[in-house]
Formats: sequence, structure tokens, C-alpha cells
Amino acid sequence: MKIAIIGAGNLGKCIAKGLIINNTITTLYLTKINTNSLEEWKELNNIKVTSNNIEAVKNSEIIIISVQPNQFEKIGVEIKDYVNERHTIISTITGLSIKRIEKLLGSKVNIIRSMPNTAISVGKSVTCLCSNEYGKQKLVVAEAIFNNLGNAFLIEEKNMQAATVICASGIAFWMRLIRATAQGGIQLGFESKAALEMSIYTALGAVTLLSNNDSHPEQEIDKVTTPNGCTIEGLIEMEKQGLSSSLISGLAASFEKINKISNK
Repeated sequence: MKIAIIGAGNLGKCIAKGLIINNTITTLYLTKINTNSLEEWKELNNIKVTSNNIEAVKNSEIIIISVQPNQFEKIGVEIKDYVNERHTIISTITGLSIKRIEKLLGSKVNIIRSMPNTAISVGKSVTCLCSNEYGKQKLVVAEAIFNNLGNAFLIEEKNMQAATVICASGIAFWMRLIRATAQGGIQLGFESKAALEMSIYTALGAVTLLSNNDSHPEQEIDKVTTPNGCTIEGLIEMEKQGLSSSLISGLAASFEKINKISNK
């Protein structure tokens, strides 16, 4: 596939790494206003680094736009005359609706709105996808790309903000939980490196149990808790301190913020 990533910042580079690792590209354009941070990419085969977005669009079939919301209008105006029916536009822009993309690029363009997370760089992203009417024919292509980089889900656009909070912001939330568990391990007497490693692999084990057993978290919790045991004692104390309610409140706060961004 001939792919361009317009806006090769943190997320853009994570997507690029995933595409390269999984041999998804024949050529890959990476664009950025200042390409100094992309020097190492210039040494790779079939990778083109440039600040010229028009060049990238002309020489690609799939255009992944991964910029800040306030940068899209300028880029859209720049490339709109070079986008045609052979292109598939995939936006990863937080809160940017398909309607706003169509306003600049036109409704007869294959437009797909996506929200991957940074685990895409290691092939473990959760990516939610939706499209405009014209782009429905290309959803299978987008699914194939992102399923090769993790797990892709087709959703309605009205749920995209919620998906962003759970899946994209969710990476940070899970990192904070793992960090807190590691800090607790230090308090209990472990060195920081050992505490972090144990926290990481315990989290990985928990996820694998749910995935392999196709079970609910409470089912797996029941296997660990015993009457008057240490696990149930810890769970009760965590809930007293507001573990579940604080997580849900955090998700709700992020959801409120992304709705404000999308309404600008």
C-alpha cells in the first residue's frame, strides 16, 4: 500500500512503526513542518520524509491525517485540490467530525474517522472506525490495516468521543494504575525495578485470563478471593477509598472535555 501520514508526531510515528513492522506498506510518506525529529526515518527503505504535504498526497493512496484539531483546516485547504476518488482519507484527529472533514475535502471523498492508541507501535492498538457514506466501501481496507496493528472495531460516529476516552486516553489511565501498583510494591519492600516488572506482568496475566477465558472480571476475581482472606480485604479497602468511582469519574471528565473540543 502507498500510505502517507500527514503529521508524524507521537501518534503518527507510532502508526508508522506498526505499519513497517507488519509489512503493510510499499511506500510510506511521513510529513511534518520541521522534519528534524524524523532524521532516523530517512535511512529506512521505502520511507519518504518531507514537509511537503502535497507531494505526499500525490504519491499515496491512503492518507492518514494525524495532527492537532486546530491544524486541520490549514492542511485541508492545502491538499483539497489534490484529493480525489482514488484516495482514502483516514483521520485520527481527536473530536474532528466527518462533517467538518467533508466541508473542506468534499462529500464524494472516501473519509474514515479512526481513533487508534499508541499501542499501535507494538501491534496492540484498539482502533475504532466509522466513515462517511462514500467511504463505506473502504472500511474493509481500513479494518484490514488496523486489525494488522491490533484490534479494529466498527462503531457509529456518535460513539467516537466515548471510544477515544476508553481506548486512546485509556492507555494513560492503565499506565497510572500499573504505576500505582508498582509504588505499592515499593512500600511493601520491593526494589522499584522488581515492583514495576511484577506489576506489568500481573496486569498482562489478568488481561490474558479475560481474553482466553472469555470471562467477566468478577468471575476471575471470585477465583482469587477466599472467605476472610487478604484479597477481599484489599478490594474492600480500595472501594472504600473510591477506586471504581474515581475511575468512572475520570472517564466522565475526559468525555466532557472531548465533547467541548469537538464542539469548537
